[in-house]
Amino acid sequence: MVGTIIQAVINGLLIGGIYALVSIGVTLIFGVVKIVNFAQGEFVMIGMYISFFLSTQLGIDPIVSLVVTMPVLFVVGVLVQHFLIRRVLGPNDMPQIFLTFALSLLLLNLSLMLFTANYRTVHTWYSDEAFHFAGLYVPYAKLIAFVVAMALSGCLWVFLRTTDLGKAMRAASQNRDVASLMGINPDRVFAVAFGLALALAGAAGSLLMPFQSAYPFVGQVFVLMAFIAVVLGTLGNVIGALVASLLMGIAESLGIQFVGADSGLLVVFVMFLLTLVFKPNGLGGGKAR
Repeated sequence: MVGTIIQAVINGLLIGGIYALVSIGVTLIFGVVKIVNFAQGEFVMIGMYISFFLSTQLGIDPIVSLVVTMPVLFVVGVLVQHFLIRRVLGPNDMPQIFLTFALSLLLLNLSLMLFTANYRTVHTWYSDEAFHFAGLYVPYAKLIAFVVAMALSGCLWVFLRTTDLGKAMRAASQNRDVASLMGINPDRVFAVAFGLALALAGAAGSLLMPFQSAYPFVGQVFVLMAFIAVVLGTLGNVIGALVASLLMGIAESLGIQFVGADSGLLVVFVMFLLTLVFKPNGLGGGKAR
């Protein structure tokens, strides 16, 4: 029984690392730019397709393809911010919501038109390999994805805390007008924040490719989990989103193991509702929005 629980916790932590990359991107955009990006899941899907074609056409390992997917999605994020998001920033949230939702629908239907609804997979040497220890089973592909995801999350935290640009992003997130008076260009900061968020989504897509099929709707589950993690971890709190994502991964895995194969999300939603009832500000505390 204890071994089963430990195995479920390990499985949950491994997938929670991927949830963390997506949710950190969502909370970064919300914390800095003050909008909710409903299209974040579609950029995970784009990252998966980029890794798929790099692997099948050029023989590049999905993990190695991070060096392509992250810069490409970063540039896409900067362009989206400059040409689309920047034009709807303001006190009214509705244009922002409609814009990102429309972008999500556009990307989803474009992928259906270009790639059809077929499932695309990449098989690597480590896709079916696993590390066995004391009766526990740890898949190499998910372990590598978790380690890289945590490393990228740590790099983002260091960037936000120690670099001038990171401090400028935090300042702009707190008060855009005061940041402008201090010589910070909010449009530049917002573009970098959006680019970083989409780069993390692209990284999540590449890390998923060795053990997850790519198809146009694949990002829907991940963006749903990301929104829950963002609320659980307190809106705009990067560390809170990371912790919440890992806890959600564990809750989902335990639900699948002890409740039913289709009950993982049910357990996550129960945890979400209980958190809203007893700690509405989120696990990270702070001001409720």
